Amino acid sequence: MKIVSIAISKKKGTRKTTVPTVRLTEDHGIQGDAHAGPWHRQVSLLATEDIHAMQAKGVDVDFGDFAENIATSGIDLPSLPIGSRLRIGDTVLLEITQIGKECHKKCAIYYQAGDCIMPKRGIFARVITGGEISCNDTIQIIG
Repeated sequence: MKIVSIAISKKKGTRKTTVPTVRLTEDHGIQGDAHAGPWHRQVSLLATEDIHAMQAKGVDVDFGDFAENIATSGIDLPSLPIGSRLRIGDTVLLEITQIGKECHKKCAIYYQAGDCIMPKRGIFARVITGGEISCNDTIQIIG
């Protein structure tokens, strides 16, 4: 289980730009990302397998296009119970706070594909312990 991609954006409601490394701040989120702040959805995660499934349907999408911060490999994210904790690399600890979300308006991906996976397959977390993470860092489910 590992990080395949990391992405951030300056504005909410937009696709995110991939970056190799980010710093997470305790109870705030990813530095430089529009979704960071003192709330329960500081970091969003989506499985690479779900992104690849959309690509297999012929949808032209890539990492960051679903506004996910972290794309993972090897974890069935929506099956994790709320309250589960993920250790990323040596120091970062996330706590799952929400599974899926309600989309208040249809995004560009929805109109292109007729569906969007983030509302059903994406999960959200808050930062318990901050630190730096990079692509290819390992992820452990610790509770």
